[in-house]
Amino acid sequence: MINTGKLAGRTIFITGASRGIGKAIALKAAKDGANIVIAAKTGEPHPKLPGTIYTAAKEIEEAGGKALPCIVDVRDEKQVQTAVQAAVQKFGGIDILINNASAISLTPTAQTDMKRYDLMHNINTRGTFLVSKECLPYLSKSNHAHIMNISPPLDMSPHWFSDHVAYTMAKYGMSMCVLGMAREFKGLNIAVNALWPRTAIHTAAIEMLVGSESQKYSRKPEIMADAAYVVLCREPSTCTGNFFIDEEVLKQAGVTDLKEYACVPENADNLMPDLYITMDFVTKAQVESRETPKGEGTEHVPALFSKIESLLNVELVNKTKSVYQFNILGQEKGTWFLDLRNGEGSCGSGVATSKADAVLTMDSKHFMDMFMGKLKPTAAFMTGKLKITGDLQKAMKLEKLMSSLKSKL
Repeated sequence: MINTGKLAGRTIFITGASRGIGKAIALKAAKDGANIVIAAKTGEPHPKLPGTIYTAAKEIEEAGGKALPCIVDVRDEKQVQTAVQAAVQKFGGIDILINNASAISLTPTAQTDMKRYDLMHNINTRGTFLVSKECLPYLSKSNHAHIMNISPPLDMSPHWFSDHVAYTMAKYGMSMCVLGMAREFKGLNIAVNALWPRTAIHTAAIEMLVGSESQKYSRKPEIMADAAYVVLCREPSTCTGNFFIDEEVLKQAGVTDLKEYACVPENADNLMPDLYITMDFVTKAQVESRETPKGEGTEHVPALFSKIESLLNVELVNKTKSVYQFNILGQEKGTWFLDLRNGEGSCGSGVATSKADAVLTMDSKHFMDMFMGKLKPTAAFMTGKLKITGDLQKAMKLEKLMSSLKSKL
């Protein structure tokens, strides 16, 4: 997607722009010579995530834009107000707002503590509302005013709520801001839209959450940046109240080959759909995951657990500190547990006496492949072969566990 220069001199306020999708959008606009306000919390380097508002500012200016790094926690009204005033003082106004800052926890109700619930709602929904409110007086004075929320289409299907109701509520709050503000601000000629990725996007934060294997099944943040650029270059009066999907925006703009956006181009036809994307987009991997292999025996899973049981020890328990429940589908349907939190460990058929940290649901063939080292848990999760509820990070500990057990099974 070639830059056209339409955003030259425009001032763009982006929350969460020190890394990931927010920074990618900032760098795309910077190539036009836009002014970028980097409103994010990371003033000091994060121990696990690269980039700060200052390193992002340097990249933006090297790309051709002007940058104003501001330490902003979108939950803090004073910090937001200070950053908005600093942007207006430095650049003379605000033309575009990107509400990108977000918090995520894909946990069911019982496993969602209220501190995490409050964090998601205060950043995602309240933060989006607050920053939009504070930018509104200046957006209303612009002749090219846009608000873009990085949030999903409003699909009320229960399955988007049932596994992580708290996160969905918080993320849909951002989308409801689009729905309401698009109508409310229409008379002010302020376009308000949402943008969401068709597939998983690989960022440092996602890698920290599910591991580097996710890169194989994801696209780069640049696809979101290019799609955002297309939308933000449009006249506000012709483009408001939409829930855009990155891939569709680019195809409408004439981009026919999306392979370059895949982190691993040769895997471009095997990508994982993002959350809140309906099943009209089905990957080859997902089709394969629904097929029940012919001729599969019916005694493999019990034999595998019997072998695992013989390998359990205190050292393994101390390394893992987790209890897993496996809901096995297909020809060897059943419920099994693996307790690596108590004593010397235990496993078997049924539900563990201790509450499971993570519940993993998958077909019996893929389950066997996973424990035999033929299929990595991260890859299974990213391709839809494995469904996880509970503590995702503890579930991903299985990858190291299986590596240690592989030669003995």
